[in-house]
Amino acid sequence: MKLILGSGSPRRKELLAQLGITPDAILPPDINEDPLKAELPRPYCARLALEKARAIPADPDDIVLTADTTVALGRRILGKPANAGEAARFLTDLGGRRHQVITAIAVKRGDKIWTRDSVSAVKMKRLSDDELNAYLASMEWQGKAGAYAIQGAASAFIPWISGSFTGIVGLPLAETSALLTAAGYPVWKRS
Repeated sequence: MKLILGSGSPRRKELLAQLGITPDAILPPDINEDPLKAELPRPYCARLALEKARAIPADPDDIVLTADTTVALGRRILGKPANAGEAARFLTDLGGRRHQVITAIAVKRGDKIWTRDSVSAVKMKRLSDDELNAYLASMEWQGKAGAYAIQGAASAFIPWISGSFTGIVGLPLAETSALLTAAGYPVWKRS
């Protein structure tokens, strides 16, 4: 049995390491991540995690772990910004408001797939022009849903969360551990 992480995210690999897990292979899937017309954030996130799991080739005994993280401002999906202008709009829109960070997980073994999601509430303070410009210049926003990473410099902008910190980072460990255990992966029985 091999554990395949279907994600190129170094954060997900680091989070798995907190459970003492090192994937046997890392195979980021190549899927279209565009939302469907009128798709809401939570179903969108769940669909992507499932599509990623289905897209990873694996032997019947292998376990595939995939996830997708989405920032939702009401019904709006704030994905990975295409450029600094879009990142600035996202961060400005999030400022002074609560939003949701949704991470959906899928674990596949053979033809069976287990799924779960984690929904956390986050409040970001309003950013001054200096804070916004310095954060944009840091380039940390690149490749991050909602244009920020809570585990990085943007932590200074987040006075309050309710939910799973590891879920906000990109892989909720309690849910991931439960799904891996359900799939027969020995999370707590390795030597």
